[in-house]
Amino acid sequence: MAGREGEGRRAEMADGADVTWAQELLDHLRPSGRDVRKVVAWLAGAAQADVALQDDAGNLLAGIRTPLDEALVADITTGRIASAALQDHDRHLRLVRVELPHPATAGVLAVARPAPFDRRTADIVTHTAGVLELLLRARETAAAGRRLRRATSDLRLAILQLLMVEDTVSARRVAAGLWPGLLDTDTACVYVAESRTEDRDRLAEECVSATSEQALVVRCPAVDAHVIVVTPGEGAAAELRELVGDRPGTFLGGSARQSLARTATAYGQAVSALAVAHFRPDRSAVYAERTHPERLMDPAALRDWAARVLRPLDALPHHTRAELLATTRLGLEFTAVNAAAVLGVSRNTVRARMERAEGLLGTDLSDLTVRATVHLALNTQAGHAQLPDGDGGADTRLADLLAGPALRTWAGELLCRLDTDTRNLRRTLRTWIAAGGNSERAAQLLGVHAQTVREHVRSAEPVLERQLLAGGSDLYEVVLAHLALGDLDQPDLQGANSGHPDAPVHG
Repeated sequence: MAGREGEGRRAEMADGADVTWAQELLDHLRPSGRDVRKVVAWLAGAAQADVALQDDAGNLLAGIRTPLDEALVADITTGRIASAALQDHDRHLRLVRVELPHPATAGVLAVARPAPFDRRTADIVTHTAGVLELLLRARETAAAGRRLRRATSDLRLAILQLLMVEDTVSARRVAAGLWPGLLDTDTACVYVAESRTEDRDRLAEECVSATSEQALVVRCPAVDAHVIVVTPGEGAAAELRELVGDRPGTFLGGSARQSLARTATAYGQAVSALAVAHFRPDRSAVYAERTHPERLMDPAALRDWAARVLRPLDALPHHTRAELLATTRLGLEFTAVNAAAVLGVSRNTVRARMERAEGLLGTDLSDLTVRATVHLALNTQAGHAQLPDGDGGADTRLADLLAGPALRTWAGELLCRLDTDTRNLRRTLRTWIAAGGNSERAAQLLGVHAQTVREHVRSAEPVLERQLLAGGSDLYEVVLAHLALGDLDQPDLQGANSGHPDAPVHG
């Protein structure tokens, strides 16, 4: 269009005050009006003509197809001539070359009308061709930008999924091409930011900007409102907290620092902290801010016990074992559907892997006390490098680990928060856990309506500062507290019980 600028000025001067068409044409360059089809339709009305925009292969891009001389069209698209004007029987034709952005070819703007072209109409056609070139180039640039952003987003997700299954070598190799040095670290923290679903794309872009592209920012494939941030550096936490503080309705949960191989564990911690963030004035929380039961157990005894619980999996090939452990950890934290989305596999694959783990361990994962116990063992072994060496005793049982005075004190202080509620939330919660998290079964045992059970459990969440109905590590901590106080029977880890139709992992 710039090349036609001088010609345009002369045309306007020749026509005197008639510049309305020019303003209308320029309006199509505004952000809200950039549409090739609308421009062609406008030209048809302004020139009182039939208009067609086609590429060098004859494909119609916009307008109404018009019969054209193929040899003349070829002369224009190949650059032999830039434009042509002719009379074909009872119609007058103007053909103008229009550069197409991708691939590097040209098209033809054809305008056919019954009346001859005066200076004004000819100028409109010439200027419109320039505007169409600009719009087509902008559209291709925008499309290329979208493809690049999508490819980058897919690559970030692929790296996260590799980290989730402990394949840190492949994750570093994939990341090195676009983000050199990003994963050249042994440890990292995981943060999960939550906003309204419609605001997530903008939140993700702001997370990239806030971390100066020194973090792995991923749109969560399982929860549409979540953005996952894996950050090796120490400075991202403050930046992300400031970002959340400036955005009402946005929340942030962070994990403790973990090895890259424990990204799945860190992700679960971040989601758990996110639940707490909903009850905090600053709308952010970090997992390490509260006491967790495993930290109150004898470390050496805990590690040896976990190794013994998971020993049936040791005979598997290393890759298969790591895949099974990672899938089971996520499957215990989330539904099969969400775990599958995070891992990039089908939900049937998640269920099959968990059923295999269940069979090898000789357990019934529909029992919440069993799930909490296996979850404790899995997370303990995943973090074994942080536990000291020592002989914890080959005969250590879960009951022994839970019998320590510090743990019992923690459990009592946690659950006694529920005692002030006259609805006896503590009894409802205990019954609901014993019923495998099944509200209908718990309601039958308590002689109340299932909705009442759900309301009681939901009411316990802000008091305990833990998500319960969603399952996962928050719920398992509460289960361990009940076990430590003897409010629930110890789980049976020898032999599988009958399947439970309402187990969350199969949901």
